[in-house]
Amino acid sequence: MTVNNKFMMNVSAKSANESFARACISAFAAQLDPTLEEVNDIKTAVSEAVTNCIVHAYREKIGKIYITGELLEGNIIRIKIRDTGCGIENVEKAMEPLYTTRADQDRSGMGFTFMEAFMDEVKVTSQVGKGTCVHMSKKIGN
Repeated sequence: MTVNNKFMMNVSAKSANESFARACISAFAAQLDPTLEEVNDIKTAVSEAVTNCIVHAYREKIGKIYITGELLEGNIIRIKIRDTGCGIENVEKAMEPLYTTRADQDRSGMGFTFMEAFMDEVKVTSQVGKGTCVHMSKKIGN
């Protein structure tokens, strides 16, 4: 698929940067003329992925979150959110609704479930001790 436009950024894994990432990705997605609902879906999915990096990947330290957005032919937005944190031992288990490694912080365990509900495709790759990458895509419009 042809990439029509692309951006890359990295931010510190701090709570304040979750809203910044949402704003950046929604501004980037605006080039595809999405509906308000489509923008909100994308922002929610990005928010969940970035929050996972902050809460789960780095836990006791401030690491980096790497965000890539691509606009593909056919009005598709593809987003990658990657960290170099602790990684996920069992991705399949982690993607189950209500599963969390941070019950001590009243986490709902619904992050991946929300990503899957709001995006057309979600793929998670991870390696323990090296980090996790969430790949998401959504077609904008009909």
